[in-house]
Amino acid sequence: MTDLPGRENDPNENPFAMFGNPEQMAQAMRQFADMLSAPQGSGPVNWDMAKNIARHAVVAEGDPSVMEGERRQIVDALSLADLWLNEATTLPSGVSNPRAWSRSEWIENTVPIWRKLCEPIAERMVETMGGALGGSGLPPEAQQMAGPLMGMLKQMGGMMVGQQIGQAIGSLAREVVGTTDIGLPLSDTAALLPGGIASFSEGLESPADEIRLYLALREAAHHRLFQHVPWLRSHLLGAVEEYAKGITVDTSALEEQIRGLDINNPEAIQEALSGGNLLKPEETERQKAALARLETMLALVEGWVATVVDRAAEGKLPSAVALAETVRRRRATGGPAELTFGTLVGLELRPRRLREAAALWRALETERGVDGRDALWGHPDLMPTAEDLDDPEAFVRGEAAWDISQLEAKPDDDEGDKG
Repeated sequence: MTDLPGRENDPNENPFAMFGNPEQMAQAMRQFADMLSAPQGSGPVNWDMAKNIARHAVVAEGDPSVMEGERRQIVDALSLADLWLNEATTLPSGVSNPRAWSRSEWIENTVPIWRKLCEPIAERMVETMGGALGGSGLPPEAQQMAGPLMGMLKQMGGMMVGQQIGQAIGSLAREVVGTTDIGLPLSDTAALLPGGIASFSEGLESPADEIRLYLALREAAHHRLFQHVPWLRSHLLGAVEEYAKGITVDTSALEEQIRGLDINNPEAIQEALSGGNLLKPEETERQKAALARLETMLALVEGWVATVVDRAAEGKLPSAVALAETVRRRRATGGPAELTFGTLVGLELRPRRLREAAALWRALETERGVDGRDALWGHPDLMPTAEDLDDPEAFVRGEAAWDISQLEAKPDDDEGDKG
């Protein structure tokens, strides 16, 4: 009888009590089953598991479906924002099928880009984790058996990385307002999240429709840039991949976590499998250069978007200045982009760089006009560098007449000279 004194924890009454909380144990077993279910050759990350972890994180806090009225408001805001941007940039529209998503729909629709962004780093992490687990992380007698177990050990590494990615995406989904918060579009579809807009709006005095329209301007501006600057996405992803080549794993920390792991404590298992504190980037010059390139380009993207949005909203959106300041404060205190790249890449974006990039784009517009400002996106060699952000006036007053046609024509001219 469970209601007798002293019998509440009697294992005879509950033969499974020794395994702890049944729900926690069931969750741990489901995650372990997810790991084992990953097909061989499917890549370094079990994306089904990562997606399930992310969706569970948002559903646990409530993720209502998008109502028809909310959908119509967002579609109208994105369409109007795209129309306003025609007067602020020479780049054509990048919004063809505007959508309104729940947080779960955002996760589902952004996974393909997350794969491109995360897998170079994940592959390196899994590779080094597998080496650590199969070598120095095991006692000598077990090392002889490591060969046949390497496939399983890499799956364990993939689980660690998948757990980390799933948690990061789940946390991010609770903060984002659209598909471009991290600095590059996570979908080819322009979309806003009513739940994200509501969270962003908390404590603000601006009217709800102005907040929605301002965020729609930022979303639509990002999509114009990335859809009509073909080299930009690969340039950013290439910097992430270059950085990934310097990733190692802190094997001593890994050994310590494995040695002290309590299998009856699902929370401890989850923390150990997160892998976040096992990252140990090498401070090589090559890796520093990749990080600097990524930081500079993300700052240039954000600076251009801020400049174009300010110009499009001028005289039309009374609260635009206040909302721009809200976005800047959000970035300065660690917004979605900072969270993502800090967790998954190890990059700390510096708000100073964002301000400098915006100042450079404004100065270019003043000196060369909108056409001259946007012409720089025609080729990566025309883009400002980190040094140019330190001295934007020198860049603006530099070779303003640099022409992309000269870059494209040069190889042919050289061949002609040889003939």
